[in-house]
Amino acid sequence: MGIRARHVALLIALLVLTTACQAPSLPSRSAEDKTPPAKSQSVETEKSAVEPSTPVKPKPEKVETAETPADDGGVSASEEIALAVLTEALEAEIEQAPPSTTAPVKVGLLLPLTGALAREGAALLDAAQLALFDVADQRFILQPRDTGGTAAGALRAAEGLLADGAALLLGPLLSEEVSAVTPVARVAGVNVVAFSTDTEVAGDGVYLLGHTSRQQIARLVGFAYENGLRRFAVLAPRSAYGNAVASQMRVAVEAVGAEFSRVAFYMLDLSDADAVVRGLADYDQRRGELNAERKALEGRDDEVSQRALRRLEGLDTLGEVPFDALLLPDGGESLNRVVPLLPYYDIDPAKVRFLGTGLWDNPETLSEPTLVGGWYVGPPPAARADFVGRFESMYGYTPHRIATLAYDATALAAALARRAEGEAFDAEALASTRGFLGAGGIFRFSSDGLPERGLAVLEIAGRATGSAAGSANVLVVSPPPGRFAVSHTEQKTLGE
Repeated sequence: MGIRARHVALLIALLVLTTACQAPSLPSRSAEDKTPPAKSQSVETEKSAVEPSTPVKPKPEKVETAETPADDGGVSASEEIALAVLTEALEAEIEQAPPSTTAPVKVGLLLPLTGALAREGAALLDAAQLALFDVADQRFILQPRDTGGTAAGALRAAEGLLADGAALLLGPLLSEEVSAVTPVARVAGVNVVAFSTDTEVAGDGVYLLGHTSRQQIARLVGFAYENGLRRFAVLAPRSAYGNAVASQMRVAVEAVGAEFSRVAFYMLDLSDADAVVRGLADYDQRRGELNAERKALEGRDDEVSQRALRRLEGLDTLGEVPFDALLLPDGGESLNRVVPLLPYYDIDPAKVRFLGTGLWDNPETLSEPTLVGGWYVGPPPAARADFVGRFESMYGYTPHRIATLAYDATALAAALARRAEGEAFDAEALASTRGFLGAGGIFRFSSDGLPERGLAVLEIAGRATGSAAGSANVLVVSPPPGRFAVSHTEQKTLGE
C-alpha cells in the first residue's frame, strides 16, 4: 500500500480514536489485497430492490478526516516525509487501542430503487457499495431498502429496518420521505443521515447530507463581494425552491453590506420567460431613453452632436441595468432556454456576472456559451473527477451528480462503526466539528443537523482546447478550505 493510502486509512482510525472511549483496531489486510465483502455479510437486499451492479476491483481511496490536505494528484518529497512521520505515529496509537467488539453493525439505506427516481436510486446504491468496499470491515452490514420515492414507501422500509435492528438510517432522498421516516426513527432512538436539501426537515436526530442552497449562496455572494460586485439580482423559477433561494440571496447580500437590487420569477413551463427577462432588464425603458436621445441629437447639426449620434448606432438600449451580478438558480434544459434571453434584452455578460448554484454542474449547462465567465459553487473538479473515474471503471456508466451523497454517507457510517458499540452513531460522533473528507470534499454537520461543506467557486471558461463537443473547461477561481476551523480544545485533543 502506498504511503498516501496508508495515511488515509490511518486517519479514519484516528477519527475513531479521538471521538470514542473505546476504539477498534484497523483491519490488517492491505487495500491491494482486500476482496469485495460477501453480499451475505455486508450487503443485504430484498427481492423488490434493484440488484447492485457487479463490482470490479477499484483502487480504494478511503474517506479521510478533514485534517488531511486535499490531494493534488501527486506527493512531493517533503510531503511524503511528513506523511511517513504521521503514519508511524498513528500506527503506534492504533496498536495501543483496545480491540473492537465483534458484534455486527447494521445500517439501513433508504433509496428510490423503483418509480420515477429509480435511475438516481440505482446510482446511489452503486456509490454506497463502492464506499462499502473502500472502508467497511466485516462487521458492517448495509441494508438497502426500496422506498419507491414515496413517503408511504419510505415509512414501510424504515419500520422494517428498525425492527431488524438498524443502528443508523442513511437516506431517504426526498423531503417528504424524510418527514415520514423521522417520527419512527426518533421513537427507536436511531439517527438519520438524509440526502435531502430541505433544511426544514433537519434537526433532532436528522442530519442532512444534501447540498443546501443556503450555504452555496453565502459562499458565492461572499466571493463575489470580495471581487468588487456590489449590486445583486435574482432570476429564478417560480417555485418553492425559487422563492427560498431568493430569500436566502437577500439575506446573504445584506450580510456582506451589498445591495439587493431586484428579483424576478418565471413559470416552470417558461411560458412567460421572455416577458420576465424583458422586465428584469428594464428593456422598454432603456430603449425609450435611447430613442429620445437619438431624436434630440438628430435635430442638431454640430459636430459634437453628430459624433454622439454615431456612437448610438447599433445600440438597442441606453444605460445599464441596476445590478452587476445576477443569480440564476436553475440548470439543464430550463436554464439553457432562459439564458440566451439575457443578452437579447441587453443584460450584457461582459458587464453583469452570472452566478449559479450546484444545479449548473451538468454538461448541458456548462456548454451554454452565454454562461462563459459565470461563477458557480461546487466541489473541486479534481475530487469529483476522481470519484467519477473510479465509479465508471467499476460500473461502466457515469454516475448522477448526487451519487457522492451515498458514497460519503456509507463511508462515514462504516468509519464510525469502528467505535464502541452503542456510541458509533450518536450526536457527538455525527456532529464532530473536525468534519470528514469524502468524495465531494470536506463536510460536517452542525448540532441542528445542517450540513457544512468546503465549497469551491468555479468559473466556466469555455470549451477546453481539443475537447469533445459540449465539453466545458471549468476553472477553480477560489479553492475550498482544506480543513474546518476547530476550537482550541479540539486542537489540543488532536495534538496540534
